[in-house]
Amino acid sequence: MYLIATRSFPPEVGGMQSLMWGLAKEMSKNFMIKVFADYQENHKEFDKEVNFSIERVGGIKFLRKIRKAQLINEFLKENKVQGIIADHWKSLELIKTTKNKYCLIHGKEINHPKGSFQNKKIVKVLNDVEKVIANSDYTKNLAINIGVDKSKIVVINPGVNPAKELNKKSLDKVESLLKIKTPRLITVSRFDKRKNHEKVLMALKNLKQIYPDIVYICIGYGEEEDSIKELVKELDLGTQVMFFKDISDDLKNALIAKSNIFVMPSVIHKTSVEGFGIAYVEAAQYGVASLGGKDGGAPDAIQHDKTGLICDGNNLDDIYSSLNSMIEDKKYLELGKNAKELSSKFYWSNIVQNYKKILKAS
Repeated sequence: MYLIATRSFPPEVGGMQSLMWGLAKEMSKNFMIKVFADYQENHKEFDKEVNFSIERVGGIKFLRKIRKAQLINEFLKENKVQGIIADHWKSLELIKTTKNKYCLIHGKEINHPKGSFQNKKIVKVLNDVEKVIANSDYTKNLAINIGVDKSKIVVINPGVNPAKELNKKSLDKVESLLKIKTPRLITVSRFDKRKNHEKVLMALKNLKQIYPDIVYICIGYGEEEDSIKELVKELDLGTQVMFFKDISDDLKNALIAKSNIFVMPSVIHKTSVEGFGIAYVEAAQYGVASLGGKDGGAPDAIQHDKTGLICDGNNLDDIYSSLNSMIEDKKYLELGKNAKELSSKFYWSNIVQNYKKILKAS
């Protein structure tokens, strides 16, 4: 049996929730799994449908962390457990066991100055595990730089499930919305500084001089939403930019599938960094090429000049020229075809084999 300790799990939605759900579901096909997860509204219906045990822990954040650790420590004493896999170093901080421990790392949660109080806590936890599972080469190098034992780190990219079949009604709706608009750029992400919507909009201002029918589709929400919409007005891009949020998965997937380039040239903002970027892979499944930023884990998800391009997200000229080169002669078609062909390597059925290797080696 393996335990999974996580702060992020469905029915709550989000990238981390999808990651931990995919991992638990795929591992349950090979091992007995028990999940300790945070309490969520409406979790009972969700939990009834899975083929493994989920124990939910509620209460305020600080007390929830202590209570969950107590429950896990008690369970470890009373049951034969081969190991525990955690979504975050904080999920292991209070776990007292000599059992095999494995901790996933993602980027921004470990990105604290070396020698700082937070850094010392992180390194103490991570150097006490069997393996640290980094989501990209970037995150692995970041962990080494902050003091994590290099020999403990293995890179395993996040997985995805095979893309859902596209809904014809949603596809027809997208076509009626976009009509003659082309080329079509899209970003699916939170609106925050790291995602770099602002520079994409500034590049769009110049691109529309060459491609007057260009459209940029923004799906998401977040603290920067109002400022991004204000920038659209300032740049007179009202007819080029379309915003969507709280839409169905069917409509979201149709919008991606009907787009030409997935655009997310992420940058490092303070300690926030794109550790991997599963959204690039999700776009690739629908044959859509991506433009990603060099700062972070995008190069693990995008093969430069094969499935998309990697640019300097801090350099507006680089974003503009990269987009223009993908649009010219419709280069995005070849890149998108390659992206779709190579996206299967990220299927959970393939990714879980890497987990099985390190678990067997322990």
